[in-house]
Amino acid sequence: MDPNLRNLKDFLTLYNKVTELCFSRCVETLYERDLTNSESACIDRCVTKFARFNQKMMNVYVEVQSEINQRRMEELEANQKQLEQAKSTSAAPTPSIANLSTTNRGQTQVLS
Repeated sequence: MDPNLRNLKDFLTLYNKVTELCFSRCVETLYERDLTNSESACIDRCVTKFARFNQKMMNVYVEVQSEINQRRMEELEANQKQLEQAKSTSAAPTPSIANLSTTNRGQTQVLS
């Protein structure tokens, strides 16, 4: 799915949830066409409270996500160093069979 379309869908879903929540909490009577002063004030508080909460959650998410990304980078760097060390260790020269000789006691020597 297109990221912009996904963002729009998420925004509209959130908007609908806030609308439903604040309406059910604040609207007391459907006998009047307009909101009463108390209903209007309640809706203002509800929406403001939700917006502030959402902003704080996003700030925490950004902070935590950056810490997670930093740890992942450190882990990847450590793994990369381990792989490089393992490659350099396995690339160390090992004696070839041509350079080995057996002594008269059955021991193997490396010839230079």
